[in-house]
Amino acid sequence: MDVKKILAACDHTLLHPDSTPAQIRELCGDALHFQTAAVCIPPCFVRMAKEYLRGRIPVCTVIGFPNGNMMSAVKEYEARAALMDGADEIDMVINVGMLKAGEDDYVRNEIERIREICSNHILKVIVEACLLSEDEKIRICRIVTEAGADFIKTSTGFSHGGATFEDVRLFAENVGPSVQIKAAGGIDSLETAQRFMELGASRLGTSRIVNIVKTKKARKV
Repeated sequence: MDVKKILAACDHTLLHPDSTPAQIRELCGDALHFQTAAVCIPPCFVRMAKEYLRGRIPVCTVIGFPNGNMMSAVKEYEARAALMDGADEIDMVINVGMLKAGEDDYVRNEIERIREICSNHILKVIVEACLLSEDEKIRICRIVTEAGADFIKTSTGFSHGGATFEDVRLFAENVGPSVQIKAAGGIDSLETAQRFMELGASRLGTSRIVNIVKTKKARKV
C-alpha cells in the first residue's frame, strides 16, 4: 500500500458547523505536513486558510452546502465570494429535489453557471448519491459531464450515507473521460481509501485518513 499516494489524493476536510479557526489552522498544518491534495473547509475560513498556506496546498470550499436547494443565485454569489477570498477549488451541491423531479435542464444550467464563474478553477459537483436511484445516478453522471465540471463527488457526508464502492464503480462507468471522481463520506481506513482509488476515484474527501496516519506515526515514536 502506497500511503503517500493515498494522502496525495485526500482533500483533508473539516466542515462541521462548530469548526473553529484554531481547528482550521491545525487542519492546514496537517495538510502541509502530509502533503494532501487540498484542504476542504467552510467558506468563512477560506481567506484565513489561503494566507496560512500561501499556495503550498490548494484551498477548497463548499457552496450550496449541505442541502443544495437554495436559489441558484445564492450559489452563484457564494462561488464568486469564495473565489475572491482565494479559493482554488469549489465543491457545489446540486439541487437533488430538482433532479428527482426530472428537471435535468435546471440542474445542468445551475452547474454550467457555476462552471462559468469558476473559470479555470477546479469545480466538483456533489450529487448526494445516497438519495438517488440508479437511474438518477446515471442521469447526473451525464449532466455533470455535459456541464463541463471537473469532478463528480459522491456525498456531502451530512446525509444518511457516504461513498460506496458500488457508486464509485457506477460513476466510473458513466461519466465522460474529462470527469474525475471524488469519493467522500465515511472513508475510515487506508484499505477503504485504496479500494476507492482502485475503482476510479482520484480524490478522497476525508478527515480520517490523515488522522490515522498521524496516530500510527505517534505510536512508532
